[in-house]
Amino acid sequence: MQLIARWWDSDIAYSFRKSPVAVGAAVVAVVLVFAAVFAQWVAPLNPFDLATINLLDASKPPSWLAGGDPRFLFGTDDQGRDVFSAILFGMRISLAIGVASVLLSIVLGVGLGLLSGYAGGRVDAFIMRICDVMLSFPAILVALLIDGVFRAILPRESHSEVAFGVLVLAIALSGWVQYARTVRGSTMVEKNKEYVQAARVIGVSPPAIMFRHVLPNVLGPVLVLATVHIATAIITEATLSFLGVGVPPTTPSLGTLIRIGNEFLFSGEWWITIFPGAALVLLVLSVNLLGDWLRDALNPKLR
Repeated sequence: MQLIARWWDSDIAYSFRKSPVAVGAAVVAVVLVFAAVFAQWVAPLNPFDLATINLLDASKPPSWLAGGDPRFLFGTDDQGRDVFSAILFGMRISLAIGVASVLLSIVLGVGLGLLSGYAGGRVDAFIMRICDVMLSFPAILVALLIDGVFRAILPRESHSEVAFGVLVLAIALSGWVQYARTVRGSTMVEKNKEYVQAARVIGVSPPAIMFRHVLPNVLGPVLVLATVHIATAIITEATLSFLGVGVPPTTPSLGTLIRIGNEFLFSGEWWITIFPGAALVLLVLSVNLLGDWLRDALNPKLR
């Protein structure tokens, strides 16, 4: 309780309470994340349980339109699956891929950034040249290349089973560069400060200095970058799934739902793709707004 009270009285909590945009974005994000994580209990139906799907319910419009069914709030798709329930389950997949890929990007980027900034010399030059090469290609193309390589190496029958892991790895390998460059710059500043010099004098090993002393002081920008990167990772995953190289339709993400619904958009069944697209926009927008607020709250020049 004391920890919560101390946080409530902090500058960041005060900044949060005084920002209606941040509060609204946090409410939307919490509701969406809660509904996605507990989709199995929140969703009225399990859209991927074949025992509950009836083809006679296919292509029903939203419940408030003529011909709608009160059981299906956002209507059904061409196979009779509840669109609202499919959005909740799909959002859970999108969030899981986004968070997992960001965590992997942080591990790779922060580790290489610390090594590059602290070691300097040829190690720094080598890592930064890799970063320059990675930055010369759009992230989506890097993710497509990595995904394509893994699909070519792995047997075709195992593509569906490893699709989640391949997507996480592809998005992570296309996003670690930003963390590496950010941490490298902060590390080059921190390693010349007195506390690092004192640690060297008393014989602390370089790895211990990097992870015990330097790392805690460079995590502020990483936290802000990670918040924004989650939204970017979700968009990247949705793009890959929309292009047909994401998760399979049996366990769809929001991008897969949008791709499936896009085939019926011009036949009048607009709800199959519009509602998953709207959910994706709300999720990404709320995370981006929280990231913008966190960046301003952690910037001492703006206090």
